[in-house]
Amino acid sequence: MTSADSTVARMIAERLAAADDHALTELFAERRLSPSANPAAGWHDFFDVAETLLHPDAVTSALSGLPRDDLAALTSGVPRRTLALTDDDGLALPSVRRALGEATIQPTPTSTPAPADPVAAGHAAERAFTTITSLADIMIAALQTPLARIGTGALGKTDRRRLVEQQVVESAEEADALVRLAAATGLMRGRDRRISTTRTGAEWVRMSTPERWATLADLLRSALPPGLRSADGGWIDPALWDGAYPRDTAWPDKARGWLEFARLAGLVADGDPPTEPAWARPAREGSAPDPEPLVALLPHEVDRVYLQNDLTAISPGPLVPTLDVRLRRMASRESHAQASTYRFTEATLSQALSAGETAQSLHAFLAELSLTGLPQPLAYLIERTADRHGLVRVSRDLSTGHTIVSSPDHDLLRTLSVDQALRPLGLVLDGALLRTRAPRDTAYWALADARYPAVVLDDDGAIVSPDRHRVADDPSPQQDYAELLERLRAAQGSDADAAWLERELESAIKERTTLIVSVDMPDGGVRELTLEPTGLGGGRLRGRDAAADVERTLPVSLISGVRRV
Repeated sequence: MTSADSTVARMIAERLAAADDHALTELFAERRLSPSANPAAGWHDFFDVAETLLHPDAVTSALSGLPRDDLAALTSGVPRRTLALTDDDGLALPSVRRALGEATIQPTPTSTPAPADPVAAGHAAERAFTTITSLADIMIAALQTPLARIGTGALGKTDRRRLVEQQVVESAEEADALVRLAAATGLMRGRDRRISTTRTGAEWVRMSTPERWATLADLLRSALPPGLRSADGGWIDPALWDGAYPRDTAWPDKARGWLEFARLAGLVADGDPPTEPAWARPAREGSAPDPEPLVALLPHEVDRVYLQNDLTAISPGPLVPTLDVRLRRMASRESHAQASTYRFTEATLSQALSAGETAQSLHAFLAELSLTGLPQPLAYLIERTADRHGLVRVSRDLSTGHTIVSSPDHDLLRTLSVDQALRPLGLVLDGALLRTRAPRDTAYWALADARYPAVVLDDDGAIVSPDRHRVADDPSPQQDYAELLERLRAAQGSDADAAWLERELESAIKERTTLIVSVDMPDGGVRELTLEPTGLGGGRLRGRDAAADVERTLPVSLISGVRRV
């Protein structure tokens, strides 16, 4: 590293140390640096970070990730401060100028998408409605059982096929696209081998259709890469998206992915270039999404169903989302057409009771929802299920930590003890109850899956509703980098000058570089020595003075500066 490069690295290190955690998180994420893999794992302090970011390969990679307007500023000499790429005046660092060469990049032109014609707008509205309903179906299913995630991060083949067979989507490709959209907007999150609905997603499925669309549009806008965002907080003309990152050879494929997300959300309409439906304009211009023009083109939603004697419910049209979500807590949805069918079973009603419903609340909700009253077979099934619900109780023995399975029906307990489906629990008869070392919730779900009327008791004896698959935490890049940032700040210390001096001396010794060392003399003067440093320890620098041909040992505390010959 030359003296000039060393000076730049120190400037960047000091700038990084002064930046807040949010800015550093954005920088590390933009540079695609993992918080747990090399080179991040080898960083000791911000000087290491600066040297890593200034490496020629890192600079080239960083430039490929810069949007058009930032590149235009760097190539034209217009001040535009970019962390780790520009100096204090906002001009490109020498290494950045070398990487850019003689290229001149023009800024993003001013352009406005053409309004969509009525036919294209109608198609866009239909797509938006299909996306919202299908996405809600996928996320509700994931709240019960997370979707499988393969090594590439994509949706597993089995779940893709299941979603097609259940008519949630028309094709496996559509299932993939919707899950990617949900992940990009934070409604779902992939981690390890599972794709789960997030807390934000769990709230989203309970919203009305207009609220779902407005929230999706807002989340998608926030997720857009900086190169697609406009200065007013909206997005640039989608016709320009393909050229938003001129130095990124992979960008055209990425741009098509973001355009597909906008198409799925009904934010762009058919056309070449894409046209704009009326409801997308406020969001594009940076205002709050306005669903009213869209709602006028959506199918009419219903708030009543027909309850049948065969224990089914038939919705004559798309059911209002809040009613649909609650109905699906007590019945399984069998068809996904506009005239949907739901089926009640003892298992589905038992799940509803475990989730907090009562026989009275089920009766009241269904009676109000029904256009045909409450059929006697369904009323009888509700009462019978409620009577049996809680016959098997799962609790915890605080003294031993074991799980206890109890019931007033001793014959039922004996049946449980010999049921082969429950064998993995290792249930053991202990007087008038059963014991197992399996966790309480594990035992409960095994019993529920085997169709036994089980409930869970907390440590105070109250019935609680276990959550089989908890929602995933919302994505938080800052949380991912929290440990790394804490380590870097702890290593930085309060004396940056001393830390940098020690680093320079160690580097010179390792590289066998001759230094000009400035030494503070007792009389207040400063003396410069040309040394070939050979060792550093105990607060002293050892080195050969080439001019005097002697070995010298200098207290590091007296060294006020060094520069390379």
